[in-house]
Amino acid sequence: MRLGISSYAYTWAIGVPGSIPSNPMDCFKLLQKTIDLGLSCVQIADNLPLHQLDLQSRYQLLQMVQQNHIGIEVGMRGMTADNMIKYIDLAEYFRSPILRTVIDIGDYKPGLEEIIFVIKDYLPELTARNINLAIENHDRLKASEFARIIESIGDNHVGICLDSVNSMGAGEGLEEVLRVLGPYTINFHIKDYRVRRKSHMMGFVIEGTPAGEGMLPIEDIIEKLDRWGDCNSGILELWTPPGKNVEETIDIENSWVEQSIRFLKPLFD
Repeated sequence: MRLGISSYAYTWAIGVPGSIPSNPMDCFKLLQKTIDLGLSCVQIADNLPLHQLDLQSRYQLLQMVQQNHIGIEVGMRGMTADNMIKYIDLAEYFRSPILRTVIDIGDYKPGLEEIIFVIKDYLPELTARNINLAIENHDRLKASEFARIIESIGDNHVGICLDSVNSMGAGEGLEEVLRVLGPYTINFHIKDYRVRRKSHMMGFVIEGTPAGEGMLPIEDIIEKLDRWGDCNSGILELWTPPGKNVEETIDIENSWVEQSIRFLKPLFD
């Protein structure tokens, strides 16, 4: 497994609705951060949608990647037919070994049979171009439903992008999710967290931490994924809490990234 960083490690620097920085991070700045951190892999996800780059910018990004020996992993949101072919093309262009995807987008929330149909429809393209589809476990579906999708396809070009926290939104803990989806995992989102009880004692809050500061048993997960043998990258993501203003929040986010990478590098080396 190689260590990399996601555009979702810099969510605030890129911008979220209602909190857009004056000078938002773009793909080129994200790539420079990857270089500065001494990493060889970056996952550019749907918060920096690659399909919106013009042809010249795509070429310049590819040149920068090749000159600095960085591997790009392409990510998208919304597993529609239009997005599938668009992003399979982009994954091939950037030499991405995977296409990480979140199934839903807006009102598009397909059932399992439709999901399986779409994947089977584009499986010949994935196979011909040697691109592995990495389906991220988001909180609408249970781990067993994601497993059913993978098993129904039955091809090693389709696997799981295992996010360490998302499935809590579906009422499932990490241990269960790892047991069910670990053997199908081809991409691991390292997103550390803590769970704390609210001050009135009625309920809990799940919040992000720098890698190594929370409850995520990162080293144990890496060992398990190594034994299963199909996971090729561990990608840092963060749930950084907002500060007093967007500038302070971006400073915290940047500090968390640097702290997390310092912690993670020895585990991957």
